[in-house]
Amino acid sequence: MLGSHDVTDDTLVAAALAGEEDAFGKLFERHRRLVARIAGRFFSQVEQIEEIIQDSFTKAYFALSTYHGTHAASFKAWLGQITVNSCYDQLRRTQRRPPQSFIDITDSENHELGTQLRAAGASADVERAAISRDLAAKLLSRLSAEDRLVLTLLDVEGFSVAEIAEMIGWSISKVKVRAHRARAHLRRVVQRFL
Repeated sequence: MLGSHDVTDDTLVAAALAGEEDAFGKLFERHRRLVARIAGRFFSQVEQIEEIIQDSFTKAYFALSTYHGTHAASFKAWLGQITVNSCYDQLRRTQRRPPQSFIDITDSENHELGTQLRAAGASADVERAAISRDLAAKLLSRLSAEDRLVLTLLDVEGFSVAEIAEMIGWSISKVKVRAHRARAHLRRVVQRFL
């Protein structure tokens, strides 16, 4: 039975594939916070984050035989990719709902956002300032699922264009175009508050 914290992810994966029941549970405990952190970048409600955690680990469990570790952080990267795809799927499902399902910005938040943006100046990076603010989730919720995904991965999580392309199965040029369009759309949303 595996019990030590110095056991590698790859050892736990092999044990889970060999039928050791608690090995995948240890992977879950070890990486639950990572999945929650990624999900928290896309969703603000605890129920949504918990749903992504369950969905991501369920998908990982059933795809465990496809995992092939090449370095110490391989499992984290593999699980992170699964989580991002789960978030993307959920964003697309949310996008199909009627517009009233999106969180509205209150008058006081509208005033605060306008004050913050005017203080930041009308720089070319106004979308970066908006993403780093407390109201980022509300602003991003007004974008399409693809735009929200790209901006979150690029500007909030700090992934490179190539990493994003690999993670979500798009070409590098599609990621670049999507990021450009998403930033332009976010600028138009933010301009309404200036």
